[in-house]
Amino acid sequence: MSTNFSFRLIATDGGARRGEVAMPRGVVRTPAFMPVGTGGTVKAMYMDQVRGTGADIILGNTYHLMLRPGAERVARLGGLHELARWPWPILTDSGGFQVMSLSKLRKLTEHGVTFRSHIDGAPYEMTPERSIEIQGLLDSDIQMQLDECTALPAKHSEIERAMELSLRWAERCKAAFGEQPGKAMFGIVQGGDDAGLRVRSAQALKAMDLKGYAVGGLAVGEPQAVMLEMLQVTCPELPGDKPRYLMGVGTPDDILKSVGRGVDMFDCVMPTRAGRHGLAYTRRGKVNLRNARHADDHRPLDEESDCPAARDYSRAYLHHLVRSQEALGAMLLTWNNLAYYQRLMQDIRDAIETGRFVDRAAEITEGWARGDIPAL
Repeated sequence: MSTNFSFRLIATDGGARRGEVAMPRGVVRTPAFMPVGTGGTVKAMYMDQVRGTGADIILGNTYHLMLRPGAERVARLGGLHELARWPWPILTDSGGFQVMSLSKLRKLTEHGVTFRSHIDGAPYEMTPERSIEIQGLLDSDIQMQLDECTALPAKHSEIERAMELSLRWAERCKAAFGEQPGKAMFGIVQGGDDAGLRVRSAQALKAMDLKGYAVGGLAVGEPQAVMLEMLQVTCPELPGDKPRYLMGVGTPDDILKSVGRGVDMFDCVMPTRAGRHGLAYTRRGKVNLRNARHADDHRPLDEESDCPAARDYSRAYLHHLVRSQEALGAMLLTWNNLAYYQRLMQDIRDAIETGRFVDRAAEITEGWARGDIPAL
């Protein structure tokens, strides 16, 4: 196992990249999808199930964990890996997005942001230094800089102000992080839907010589075409020998198209959230198990899947569980969805290594377009 944090590029196919991020707690095969474990749990899943789907790394949320159970308490209990029984790599976000989107009465200054908890109204302050301190207490392997994420659409002047503040905060986060062997701090490219601002942000972060780079502030309401355009201009500005992480993305189609533009890492609540609401992701596209057409269907979601949730349970049973609001329905569909996402990533990695990414992406997209099997 590596004692340092490193990224190795194994193969490229057009803009798509196949690589490995190595760190003491494990190797992350890229392109990678990171299941979201917001409060120290991937909702409706056991950690060994998450690992069994093929996940190399999960994500933890700084904002939620600082509110409860509290970062200092997590540290006293041995860190997030020990507390959650996940001994492999963990990435933590900075908490900035949740502060901006969930908190009431927040006040933003150059120093940081003060806000009230969405849980009980208690006052908190988040600064770049405190964000890095919290992530250190959680003992995560990849830590994110604190940034300001603006919702789109927004005025150019507002996007520029937030982008420049985020750059100054990145410098402070880098200083607070210091040298931590085997761990990394990633900077976050901002700039909204403005290509010029995205390039400026990427170039400034590149000059900081960080261990990895994220693209933030996308998938926040803009059309997919805008997101892809921003990736098209941003990724070429980032170092080719460092990992690139697209934050909060996304659908299987978003992932497929973003890999083609040079992204290495993804996270999104979509597969777990959908699983809790009766929606399954499959190689035939999305399947809504709430629909009455499944009530008498003895067939599985996908007879070719290696995930028991997709292969061994009938659609009729899954429909019954979902309509009855049984916890097992959410558990099985979440299991299916995370397994599908991880199979998709493995499919993508194999295709890049064999130089078939464009062809394989077209085949996968065609499978979604054909849709689900006909009703009985």
